[in-house]
Amino acid sequence: MARARTATTISASTTIDPRWAAVMATHKVRIWDWPVRLTHWGFALLVPAMYLTAENSLWGWHTRLGHVLLALLAFRVIWGFVGTRTARFADFVKGPARVIDYLRGRYDADRHIGHSPLAALSVLALLGAMAAQVAMGLFAGDPYDGATGPLNPLVGVATADRLTDWHETFVYVVLGLAALHISAIAYYAAVKRRNLVTPMVTGTGEKADSVDGIARPGLTAFVALAVAVGVAVWVWLGAPPLE
Repeated sequence: MARARTATTISASTTIDPRWAAVMATHKVRIWDWPVRLTHWGFALLVPAMYLTAENSLWGWHTRLGHVLLALLAFRVIWGFVGTRTARFADFVKGPARVIDYLRGRYDADRHIGHSPLAALSVLALLGAMAAQVAMGLFAGDPYDGATGPLNPLVGVATADRLTDWHETFVYVVLGLAALHISAIAYYAAVKRRNLVTPMVTGTGEKADSVDGIARPGLTAFVALAVAVGVAVWVWLGAPPLE
């Protein structure tokens, strides 16, 4: 009997316990759909581009890019309600208790896909800040220098001047949130050894075997995109009454 126990002990020391093997086993799953990745990288390109066009008084390009940003924002918001699992706000926006649990380490990233409870706050903050910045830009401007938003005629001169000042200042809030977002990604890569960039490029990542990936987006994605582009074009035209 003693010999049998020794053999078992040696075997256990040279092989992986099946229980641990089940925990450690992973497979590649689809985490992010193309609408989420399109909007994510679109925001990453458009925010600095709009800042640079404003700083160099390239108002024509600034206005065009602003409407592209508006379309992407509208698309992301719509997709947040009708999109795939990890795209939906209901999937990743949780209450304070879940955020506290995450901060205390009670969150297994390998067994979850999509945004973490803390990352959800970053997503909401960035979307809200960009939406506010775009909204102010639509009404801002001076009609005498040609740099006006398409909705400028709908407000008075004093209101437009105020919104212009806020628009010029609030951009630094947007840039600050973007910098914080990038810093968090760098922290996860350097400290936690978790690559968050590649899954947002490829749409896939390694997760525990028990985790299922998302479905592919269907026709709904193109309908949502068409609606978002329609909203941006309507605003470009000055938001004329819909008849």
